[in-house]
Amino acid sequence: MGVWRWRRNPLRRPTDLFEAWVAFAALVCVVVVAPAVGWVAGLRVDGTLQQAAYEQRQERHLVPAVVVRPAPAPDEEVSADPSAQRTAPRRTQIVASWTAPDGSSHEGTVPAAEEPPLPGDRFRIWTDDRGRLVGQPLDPSAASFHAGTAGLAAAAGVAVLAVTVRRLVVRRLMHRRYMRLDRAWAAAGPDWGRAGAGG
Repeated sequence: MGVWRWRRNPLRRPTDLFEAWVAFAALVCVVVVAPAVGWVAGLRVDGTLQQAAYEQRQERHLVPAVVVRPAPAPDEEVSADPSAQRTAPRRTQIVASWTAPDGSSHEGTVPAAEEPPLPGDRFRIWTDDRGRLVGQPLDPSAASFHAGTAGLAAAAGVAVLAVTVRRLVVRRLMHRRYMRLDRAWAAAGPDWGRAGAGG
């Protein structure tokens, strides 16, 4: 589309050639530049996330814990809307004890599994070197997925930007063409229909 604008013919305007080059540049951006930007962005994000996942795996440990007792229910303010109390999910909390990787003993409140555990039940939790509760470390496959998503978003952003710029340039060119046509029509219009006009 627009290749005819490169051919030499007496009706081709300078703006036609400029519009063809703008379309070609936008096509190159969408086909070549956008995937390259997405690839580079994905690699950089993947490197950062994989490093974070590696560090988390080094600093976080899965240790055994034992259920001591159910945690006391926290004092909650009574909501004015009774339906909100029925629909809000409450997670069961338990008091558990565990031994940290450095050998220190700890006891604290942790979220329970879906089934209420009984005192003495064993389960595993993630802690740091000193036994403080931490979240599960980032999985390398999840890091790769997030990096791929970031790369696709970067590529799509570049492609959308290129197409948007092309549309704005074409709209501006069309506006200038119509302005020139209006000026030419205004200059030639009074002579239309008169005998001998333009002769």
